[in-house]
Amino acid sequence: MKPTREHATNNAQTYFVTSDTWERRALFLNEAWARLFFKTLLSHRGDAYLLHEFVLMPDHFHLLITPTSALEHAVQLVKGGFSFRVKKELGSNAEIWQRGFADHRIRDSEDYHKHMHYIHLNPVKEHLCISPAEYRFSSSYPGWKLDPIPQWLKPPMNEAACGTAEAVPFQSKNT
Repeated sequence: MKPTREHATNNAQTYFVTSDTWERRALFLNEAWARLFFKTLLSHRGDAYLLHEFVLMPDHFHLLITPTSALEHAVQLVKGGFSFRVKKELGSNAEIWQRGFADHRIRDSEDYHKHMHYIHLNPVKEHLCISPAEYRFSSSYPGWKLDPIPQWLKPPMNEAACGTAEAVPFQSKNT
């Protein structure tokens, strides 16, 4: 028997979250859909969650977030908000998401960095790029401004710190 899921409330915890598209369809190969996903993701940042790391793959996403209220509410804003905007702005009634999502509560600095590296290497593993910094739909791509790592997850002073650039995402490298 599966145990009852305990609702994650505003407990200043950070989570690795994953959700798949309906039947793992590669919806986010479409640039307009990918851009709308990011508009939705960023529109709730600060109010519903802090966004630390992410990757949008053709058929799923991974996030490292710290919800400001319930984790379920934060994910609902991303998935439900995106579905609403797809219907309204792109005129599609297509089924978008598999039901539910998977989450893992980040326990410590080592766990955080393990999941951060998983996010960054996911597009490399799937042969979408050679280097994580080449994949535009990931926080490893130069230009994304992210929320800082929660203080309690920062590595000891002797470990190298990770930084992010402040440019605008989706900028062409030729401009």
